[in-house]
This record gives sequence, C-alpha cells and structure tokens, in this order.
Amino acid sequence: MRIIITAIIIYFLSLSSVWILGFTMAKADTKSEAIVGHVITQVIQGNDMDHTEVMTNELAALMHKFSIEISSVLLQNMPNILDSISAQLRLELDKQYKCSLQGDYKNKECS
Repeated sequence: MRIIITAIIIYFLSLSSVWILGFTMAKADTKSEAIVGHVITQVIQGNDMDHTEVMTNELAALMHKFSIEISSVLLQNMPNILDSISAQLRLELDKQYKCSLQGDYKNKECS
C-alpha cells in the first residue's frame, strides 16, 4: 500500500512540475521584453549604461535573423534565378555569334 501511495505522490509531483515548467519556459519574444525592462530599470536606477552597445547587439541579432531568412529565400528561388541568368547568357551569346557572321555589314545591334 505504501508503494502505491508513494507512486501516486511521485506521479502527481512530476505532473505538476511539468505543468509549472511548461508555463515558465522562455518564449521567443521575451528576449526583447527582457532587454527593454533591463534598460528601463537601469535608467530608473540612474546607472550609467552604454546604449550604443545595446543597440549594436540588437542590430547584429536582427541582421543575423534577416540574413538567415534571405538565404532560405534565395535557396528556394535559385532555380528561377539560374534560369533567368542562363537565358540572358544565351541571348548575349546568340547576339555575339550573329555579329561574328555578318562580316563587313553590321546592323544596329553589332555596331
């Protein structure tokens, strides 16, 4: 009987700890809230703080985030980009070949 009660207590304690930890985990937007709260706290307390360093770090984090997003978009659109580049190269090579066949007479495209 003691083992069953102990097992039930351990079960409920683990369940409650999972429930409590589930609500206290950090979310993605809490970083900016924490930084803003820290800056406001430092200003209220009158502590000297390097605001340019905070802004530099935040801008670096944003640039990192956007560069990752841009690279994923670039990789998704790479076939379209390569198709357009190859089409432009074909047109230029066709023009050069046509101009090389003309000899003395040159039209407007080849002059």
